[in-house]
Amino acid sequence: MAISFQNQSVEFKLSDKLKIKSWIKTIVELEKKKLGQVNFVFTSDEELLKTNIEFLKHNTYTDIITFDYCEGKLVNGDIIISVERVTENAKKFKVDFETEIKRVIIHGVLHLCGYKDKSTKDAEVMKGKENWALKKF
Repeated sequence: MAISFQNQSVEFKLSDKLKIKSWIKTIVELEKKKLGQVNFVFTSDEELLKTNIEFLKHNTYTDIITFDYCEGKLVNGDIIISVERVTENAKKFKVDFETEIKRVIIHGVLHLCGYKDKSTKDAEVMKGKENWALKKF
């Protein structure tokens, strides 16, 4: 089991790293999964856009892209997060940056646990799970 946090083309320091790692592990276990290797990469809007175009063929800005390498109940993946987009979304949704970064982090983890968000119904379930997980922090 390992969770890593890295920066790519941004200066960013995640607060409460140990608490966040423990929280992620708890959420994964509550989802009846086992934590494997999960890598978080904090980057810029431009870098995330390049990744979105290259791998997903989407020419749009987004706050997060999750690459799922899960095997059975073992949760593995790469989660790429735009710090700029999270900052903008925190303002837009009128929440502090720390709350929004945690929401985006757990959003990626929930994707790795099997939750989707493409349909309205799936997005509602995802939002409920995010709120549930944030309360556990």
